[in-house]
Amino acid sequence: MDIFSVFKLFGGLAFFLFGMNLMSGALEKMAGGRMESMLAKATSNRVKALVFSAIITIAIQSSSAFTVMLVGFVNSGIMQLSQTIGAIMGSNIGTTLTAWILSMAGISEDNIFLALIKPANLSPLLALIGVLMLMAGKKQKTKDAGTLLLGFTILMTGMEFMSDSMAPLADMPEFTNMMVAFNNPIVGVVVGTVITGVIQSSAASVGILQALSMTGQITFGMAIPIVMGQNIGTCVTAIISAFGVGRAAKRVAVVHILFNMIGTAFWLVVFYGLNLMLHFSFLGKTIDPVGIALVHTLFNIAMTLLLLPFTQVLEKMARNIIKDDTAGTKEVFLDERLMATPSVAITELNKRMMEMAEKARNGLDLAFKLLKQYDAAEYKTVLDNEDVIDTMEDNIGSYVTRLSTTHHLSEAAKRDANALLTAVNEFERMADYAHYLADSAFELHEKKLTFSREATEEARLIFEAVTECYTRTIQAFMEDDVQQAKKIPPLTQLIENICRMEKDAHADRMNRGICSATQGFVFNDILNDCARIAGHCTNISMALIRLNESRTGEGFMHDLKSLYNEKFGELYDDYANRYMPETLMRNTRI
Repeated sequence: MDIFSVFKLFGGLAFFLFGMNLMSGALEKMAGGRMESMLAKATSNRVKALVFSAIITIAIQSSSAFTVMLVGFVNSGIMQLSQTIGAIMGSNIGTTLTAWILSMAGISEDNIFLALIKPANLSPLLALIGVLMLMAGKKQKTKDAGTLLLGFTILMTGMEFMSDSMAPLADMPEFTNMMVAFNNPIVGVVVGTVITGVIQSSAASVGILQALSMTGQITFGMAIPIVMGQNIGTCVTAIISAFGVGRAAKRVAVVHILFNMIGTAFWLVVFYGLNLMLHFSFLGKTIDPVGIALVHTLFNIAMTLLLLPFTQVLEKMARNIIKDDTAGTKEVFLDERLMATPSVAITELNKRMMEMAEKARNGLDLAFKLLKQYDAAEYKTVLDNEDVIDTMEDNIGSYVTRLSTTHHLSEAAKRDANALLTAVNEFERMADYAHYLADSAFELHEKKLTFSREATEEARLIFEAVTECYTRTIQAFMEDDVQQAKKIPPLTQLIENICRMEKDAHADRMNRGICSATQGFVFNDILNDCARIAGHCTNISMALIRLNESRTGEGFMHDLKSLYNEKFGELYDDYANRYMPETLMRNTRI
């Protein structure tokens, strides 16, 4: 084995890791936000957690990445530690699929049908199909499928490179003598742990072992402890991800380590204890890539069967190792670790936006309540609520920006991210106007001002109209309901018209001496705030409509006039019948 074989070995490893990264990225995009919804279903019991997390790990092709995702979920308060234990076990089983894919490299070509699926023969065809899909595909899913095929081709090419680079080892007596040391199970476990820890990928470590097995110098006795050690080495990624997180999230990494170390230690003692008594003859036989894949799968299933009944014990051990902080730990609003899986990050952003929208609605509800009956405690709540929403806007906005600029997002994810950026600003501004309305209520209370009977009736109706407007808007946003969104512009148009007309009516009352100038300024401020709130509702509804059109492939509606039709007029008249004060003219239809 010369220096060029070493170059080929490391080059093959680079191809392998890059191909796996392409595959996992494409699979994750194709799965989209469904991965997290699947995981949410898994939290009801440990068996469901096991099954669903195995499926998700198959999708992203990395148990380490999945564990990092769990650390992020717990750090953000999305999941509890108890919900992650079954998921960690399932991810260990899910990651074994990679070894079975790699085992195809050792398929014999004696049978023509088997030869067709041998990666060396199939990969060039898949590469051609992948390139055509990537270059000619118009839909993002087609391009993602093409990327998946290319990733598989590059991964298998890397496997072939590693196998070819190791082929000369079969004729080297020094290599054969060195391999004898691996018959010691402790040495095998240590080697498997170190190699996997260095490259931070159990799949790549298994791939190297499978490539090495093609030399014909690896036996079952050498491979089994190495595979056991690989499960411990994969904990390194979880340990690294646990730096800088809260205590609850650190416990996820601890559970991962405990699961792999306890499982490995137990089965190492049991297996080699039985070997002392039964003398397993197969340990001296050579192992091929399929055999390694089988050992990898059986070992992970055995560990899971051993420890699945003891999830509560693992949780208790993790809590004893990482004690609770008496001062308490602050929950992370959005964990950057989730960015490793962009569709999951987008889903979490949506959830946080729902929280922000709900807070904006609560602030507006309280503000209008204050205008009817002032309460000092509720006034402070509105102000505090705005501060919270301002912080949420900063966090969400910067998170979306970093996600968009540092990660390759699918077209669907880009559209969702852009819609979120639009909505986050609109909700923040709505919270600002809740603050302004609360200030008007405070001014009315402090100066002991009251409105005339006509002004009070006009204010009551406009308050009801604006309340329906922002309630419908927030509901449409939360439910992603484009039909509901299309009913909002006629109402916002009416509100703006009514506000303009009520200003004129109030000016007339001031001229007639019915209302004072101070009352007039406050009333005008309130009407301005109502009109601005309606305007932000329009912006949110139009953003929803445009997003829906981009998803369905329809043409964009570039402005509000695109919605002006007979249905718009009917809705406008219906709203006017409910909210137009009798004191105002009704001739406001467009």
